[in-house]
Amino acid sequence: MIAKRLLQVALTLAILSFCAFALIALMPGDPIEVAIAGDPRLSAEDAARLRALHGLDRPFTERYLAWASGLLRGEFGYSRLFAQPVASLLWPALLSTLTLAGTALLIALAAGIALGALAASWPRAAPFVDAVAIMGQAMPTFWLGMLLIIAFAVTLGWLPAGGVAESGVGLSFLILPVATLAVAHLAAYARHSATSLEATLTEPWVRTARARGASEHRVLWRHAFPNAALPILQIAALDAGALAGGALVTETVFARPGMGKLLYDAVMGNDTNLALVALLLVALVTMLATLGADLAQRALDPRLRER
Repeated sequence: MIAKRLLQVALTLAILSFCAFALIALMPGDPIEVAIAGDPRLSAEDAARLRALHGLDRPFTERYLAWASGLLRGEFGYSRLFAQPVASLLWPALLSTLTLAGTALLIALAAGIALGALAASWPRAAPFVDAVAIMGQAMPTFWLGMLLIIAFAVTLGWLPAGGVAESGVGLSFLILPVATLAVAHLAAYARHSATSLEATLTEPWVRTARARGASEHRVLWRHAFPNAALPILQIAALDAGALAGGALVTETVFARPGMGKLLYDAVMGNDTNLALVALLLVALVTMLATLGADLAQRALDPRLRER
């Protein structure tokens, strides 16, 4: 099963790379035209030499195959926009995004499941959980981020308003952006957890566990939750993949360098190498997260192991 899925991942990446390369090639202008616009001293002869040097005068298929073969050899090329190797730009941005998004996702998942369990096991708490979920979905990310900055950075002065630490992880720099992202994703987990647990708690085998004398805590977390967790895992996998692309709004509000800002700059700056490799990296993380969720589902539900 794993080998088949990995083969599907490789095939999907190959198709995606071709489509992305074609779309970027169809964009108006090319890096040489951008360079000419930035330096009027470049002549038409200079532009022709630069196109030949970078292979832009060759047919599309030949250019794609040359780029793809270099990628398979681990040659990611150079970023025209930042004048650095693509790899040296990608890994710090991906690490920053995964630190921010991964922490926010774990907190949102834990808080959402706790709220969903509260609503499912104590019906009087359901209106409170619904209110929290509605507030989380209704608040725009940029508005919540600015509100937290005004409250905790400007007014109280407890936390930095944005940026990253000069060295180390810098936990104080993570608190506000993590809280912003966590609130934005908490609502979905709370609602799906409540719905799944409510349905699971009415199953006959749950009533049998209660009749055998199992405590409500054991019934909820030992018997009901593993079965109710299956749809939650799928949502978490999709969120993990989406967040790997960078939370562009949150990263912009809190001035954090990450994959979202890097991808935006690469596409707008017509930086083909950086945009393509970053896009494929995000797609790879998304598909691996989905594969991880499928494996976790099989571990939780024995019925899926036979497929």
